[in-house]
Amino acid sequence: MITRITGKLLALREDLLTLGVGPLEYEVLIPEFTRRQLQARLNEEISLHTIEYLEGNPMQGRMSPRMIGFLSEVEREFFEVFCSVDGVGVKKALRAMVRPVREVAIAIEEQDLKQLSSLPGVGQATAERIVAKLRRKVPKFALMADRDLPPDAEIAHDVVRETYEALRILGHSEADARRLLEGVLSGKKKYKDSQELLNAIYQQVQRG
Repeated sequence: MITRITGKLLALREDLLTLGVGPLEYEVLIPEFTRRQLQARLNEEISLHTIEYLEGNPMQGRMSPRMIGFLSEVEREFFEVFCSVDGVGVKKALRAMVRPVREVAIAIEEQDLKQLSSLPGVGQATAERIVAKLRRKVPKFALMADRDLPPDAEIAHDVVRETYEALRILGHSEADARRLLEGVLSGKKKYKDSQELLNAIYQQVQRG
């Protein structure tokens, strides 16, 4: 399975791009928020974190392999989580993801059904299912910085170190990650794992 691909961005359409990799050209599906990030990068070399799936009707034996691309691992992870909601799936998720991951995650965390229902193809009932299933899974995505930095550091087992690395993966600078950690750890509370610590950081950010 291909999980990352690097090549020259040859063409960019509404929901599809063409990537040149040596003598080969790959068509990669992309959500709208990814398209906006790439629209100024035609003819540049880019790297995409990818998901592969089969599209078609298995009963008729017509299945075609497709690839979806994202600019960071954390965006790919969020997309997979989003697709796990009953009634969503790959096609609906691709159509719905017109806003940055951070904005969608915040809407889920805050149970903002109006905001979620405004996403293409997501009505009130689907928005309610999204909130019910994902509300406790999205705090770390809501912490994403506006810019995207690829994760390249080895994650240690220590809770604080792991949380620090997670914040870096989410796009925070070294100084900002340290500041967020120090703000929570100053309370002297012990956290059993990085997810619990990330949740505490997110709650602190929300309180301002």
